[in-house]
Amino acid sequence: MLYHSSPAAVVDGTLYTLLGFSVITWTLIIFKTWQFWKNSSWNKAFSTAFWDANSLSEAEALPETTFKGPQARIARQGLEWLKESRLPTSKSLKYRGTTSDLLEHALLTQMQKEERTMESGLTILASIGSTAPFVGLFGTVMGIMHAMHEITASGSTSLDVVAGPIGDALVATAIGIAVAVPAVLAYNFFLRRVKLHRAALENFVVSFMHAALSIDVASKE
Repeated sequence: MLYHSSPAAVVDGTLYTLLGFSVITWTLIIFKTWQFWKNSSWNKAFSTAFWDANSLSEAEALPETTFKGPQARIARQGLEWLKESRLPTSKSLKYRGTTSDLLEHALLTQMQKEERTMESGLTILASIGSTAPFVGLFGTVMGIMHAMHEITASGSTSLDVVAGPIGDALVATAIGIAVAVPAVLAYNFFLRRVKLHRAALENFVVSFMHAALSIDVASKE
């Protein structure tokens, strides 16, 4: 059986797996914290510069260093679509339809790309949070089975002989829980941040469309 062949290797493999989970968790926590902070900073700077512009042309002429972050990339997508749609050669199928619907589709497509970027890594955190306790429990079960086998072989059932090996086996469960807790907390925190950023991007899309369409209507009058 497995615990007869290499029980120590199985338990050690479990602990190394949990160590790997912990490294991945804290790497993602640090990276996602930096990512959300960076995007928030860029969105704030871009939003201020963009909405202070007197026209879309003036906004498009903003320095390239200003166009950083999710909102900037959405705005860039919208400005490029508006520019291409006004060209005489823009007769392809992607320009067939009302301006509002087509512009909204272009903006939402880019927004969905930004959402996928923000959500990247969260599935891994959720998976580690849900599986780490079971991995630790597996190590504990294997450790206890090995301890019982050793106790049976020794022929002694005194507390000193039983408590040590079983206590060592329970360490795997404790480590599994210790790995899972930060992963679950980080997942819930970042999921909340994703929802807030998504709401901000949706508001920006609506505001951009109002600005673009009002200028388009004014130019036709």
